Amino acid sequence: MHYFLELFVVLVLGSVAMHVSDPGVASSLESLRIDGNLSFHDVSLAARDFGNRYRLLPSAVLHPGSVSDVAATVRHVFRMGSGSKLTVAARGHGHSLQGQAQADGGIVVRMENLRGCETKVHDGEQPYVDASGGALWINVLLECLKHGLAPKSWTDYLHLTIGGTLSNAGISGQAFRHGPQISNVHQLEIVTGKGELLNCSAEENADLFYAALGGLGQFGIITRARIALEPAPKMVKWIRVLYSDFASFTEDQEMLISLKETFDYIEGFVIINRTGLLNNWRSSFNPQNPVQASEFDSDGRILFCLEMTKNFDQDNAETVNQVKLLHTTSPPMHVRIGSSPQKSSPPPPLWLQQVEALLSKLRYIPSTLFQSEVSYLEFLDRVHVSEVKLRSKGLWEVPHPWLNLLIPRTRIRDFAAQVFGKILPDSNNGPILLYPLNKSKWDNRTSAVIPDEEIFYLVAFLSSAPSSSDHDSLDRALKQNDRILDFCKQAGIRMKQYLPYYTMQEEWRAHFGDRWEDFARRKGVYDPLYILAPGQRIFQKAVRSS
Repeated sequence: MHYFLELFVVLVLGSVAMHVSDPGVASSLESLRIDGNLSFHDVSLAARDFGNRYRLLPSAVLHPGSVSDVAATVRHVFRMGSGSKLTVAARGHGHSLQGQAQADGGIVVRMENLRGCETKVHDGEQPYVDASGGALWINVLLECLKHGLAPKSWTDYLHLTIGGTLSNAGISGQAFRHGPQISNVHQLEIVTGKGELLNCSAEENADLFYAALGGLGQFGIITRARIALEPAPKMVKWIRVLYSDFASFTEDQEMLISLKETFDYIEGFVIINRTGLLNNWRSSFNPQNPVQASEFDSDGRILFCLEMTKNFDQDNAETVNQVKLLHTTSPPMHVRIGSSPQKSSPPPPLWLQQVEALLSKLRYIPSTLFQSEVSYLEFLDRVHVSEVKLRSKGLWEVPHPWLNLLIPRTRIRDFAAQVFGKILPDSNNGPILLYPLNKSKWDNRTSAVIPDEEIFYLVAFLSSAPSSSDHDSLDRALKQNDRILDFCKQAGIRMKQYLPYYTMQEEWRAHFGDRWEDFARRKGVYDPLYILAPGQRIFQKAVRSS
């Protein structure tokens, strides 16, 4: 997701109290023979996440020295039975928004510390990479690029763990073509809620394989994943254009994702704050017509930005520069008197001809065509640049009351008219993403839940609530989210939450719909004591009183 930002936050925990599961927890866990170590004192970091709103202290933090450590710890808790309150949560890079990777009084597994699972790239006709569930996507990408390869599908922010995104879905502007990240996995290694260590795929332990993908951590901890790869391009043509008409904006996106020959990445976002936009872009994007761009005035309108990329190889860069020169000079020279005919410049490469043909089909505001050329790595890791800037301004470690919705295509205009026209204020404290996805690219055997239409939209309100600007900003953002959700319910939008958050099981039943029974069945098979991922608040461990 665009501006998909994450990292551990640094807060003063003040009023947070430690909850100990039961007497003897520490001595019980200390008896475990593991390669890593268990921490019982320095646990406050495991009670924080990017959302910066929930702080639940665990009793212990496991720093696993091996996959066996993870299995042994979960197996130990399982053998303690229903008389113990202990639960286990796998924590990646801390991007959870509402305490989903926390375990109140339980055990948090620091997956980034997991050792013994090196990233290994396998070449061939169908290349793949084996990576630890605690590995960051950015590090996996860097290793794959050494072999000229890269994963097919991404999130917008790469400083996330493999296991974390695969437990949700993992979406970005490539998902219309390749599907989410969970559609590009060949195999998983999983520690179940019983402490079993199992390999699973479409051919082996298939039920667990599909359960874990998009399963919100409910069925097992992903310790290793085998991910499909493709040849990596060297360069990216990065394009942004603006629209003032929502219908044209969405229709153009839908047209682009339906074409066989189209852009490699397509995302859109909504611009509610209408000041300084073009000036901010000029540092990294070149306007097609600088004069017209400087004179552009939004006239107080809500604007919609379409962002696209086309991949190309470094070898074509010189040709690209020739094409730029060709487009900015006078018509080709004619034959001079008394001289040999001048050779014309070579035609643009095929990929650039495709870009120009695609742009000619779009109905954007002509003066707002902005373009840039960057390396493939620079484009994929673009949000990290935003992170550095936000950190420098003290705007990173703040509450993030995000709301991510999947809206059916047939209702996107109704949604936009109410939300952008009436609910949202004149400015929004964070990006608003809006782009289409194809249902056919999602595997319905996984646990991920999406709307029941072939085309649906991700609409992501990525708000931040810095306390220095307004003490009521968090409360206001949460109330705004509630108004959006209430509208969807009253209007029968039939949306689904992405990165869902509910507090009651009846809400989760409604979220999963007719898939709830299968979800609950799988929970009973792979985590019968409800030990795993308690922070999702789907199932609550039933503790037998002594």
